[in-house]
Amino acid sequence: MVESRRYRTGRILMWLFLFLCGAVLIKGARRHGEERALWEAQSDTVSTGGETVLLGGMPIGIYMETDGVMVLNTEQIECVDGNEYEPAADLVKSGDYIMAVDHQEISGKADLLETVGGMNGDDVVLTLRRDGDTMDVKIAPVEYSPGEYRLGIWVRDNVQGLGTVTFLTEQSRFGALGHGIHDTDTSVLMSIEGGKVYRTSIQDITKGHSGSPGTMEGIIVYNSYNILGSIDKNTEAGIYGKIDRIDALFEEQIPIETAKKEEIVEGDAVIRCYIDNEVKEYDIQVTDIDMSGTEINKGLVIQVTDGELLEKTGGIIQGMSGSPIIQNGKLIGAVTHVFVQDSTKGYGIFIENMLEQVETSESSKILSN
Repeated sequence: MVESRRYRTGRILMWLFLFLCGAVLIKGARRHGEERALWEAQSDTVSTGGETVLLGGMPIGIYMETDGVMVLNTEQIECVDGNEYEPAADLVKSGDYIMAVDHQEISGKADLLETVGGMNGDDVVLTLRRDGDTMDVKIAPVEYSPGEYRLGIWVRDNVQGLGTVTFLTEQSRFGALGHGIHDTDTSVLMSIEGGKVYRTSIQDITKGHSGSPGTMEGIIVYNSYNILGSIDKNTEAGIYGKIDRIDALFEEQIPIETAKKEEIVEGDAVIRCYIDNEVKEYDIQVTDIDMSGTEINKGLVIQVTDGELLEKTGGIIQGMSGSPIIQNGKLIGAVTHVFVQDSTKGYGIFIENMLEQVETSESSKILSN
């Protein structure tokens, strides 16, 4: 039997550590037809080459299922003979994905548990995906109780959390976070089969200080009523998918032109994020711009200068990832990281890098059709 860690669904109170800030319910949501008119009106006034999107800053609940069952670790098992064995050691590695057992495809953790629960002591063949390659490994299960066997593998098949949506395109494609979602145990970027976007609400904020970034506390109710859309892509430049209930998430629909990297300058800018039950803009400075592309989600260095935000949060807190960065009336990027030793400072991603991910997603859809 494979050991697994339990993750609660339903009403979940979650501490925001890697994902970040959110949104607000604003009166006067527009109908979909009116939103389309907004797009068209904005397009008529734009004279430069930047793409126009709807501005984000709102919180979303995230639920994603892995593409295969992800291996977290292996462990020793005490056998009925009194000795300890680690049957999966050096065969299965953290970050592997289990795709099949004895050449029978599995659909998730529950399927894996059921399959392994029927073992009779014979060797088991696991089909793994590792770094894009597929391989078979043979493992001899350990009898830990008379007639009961285990492989000594910890696994996960989903991830849940909170994040901030950055923008929405005219094709209803969204970008959020500005960085990828990594497994907390292995630090590996998670390979996903798909996921859902949910309504959420931020309940509390813990102010950050030097050496200890602040956090946000929120609630996600995982039911069909609260589903806002779907997730189909998890990359180092953020998560991406489609919003179906646009009016429910983008209650205030603000078209904004996006900026090219070359248009960004050091100096004044603002971030848009959810604090004290409202989405609001706060003053920052862009202090450095790295065009090298060495790290896709760290092209900008920013510093919070807004006195109100510094008083409430101490600067950038763990929960603001995905918060839009605006300069000279254009969307230039999104907040991605906070400096642990100085929570007034952090990194941001160029909006160009996020839009490229949306474009590749659209291209993949066209080719698959």
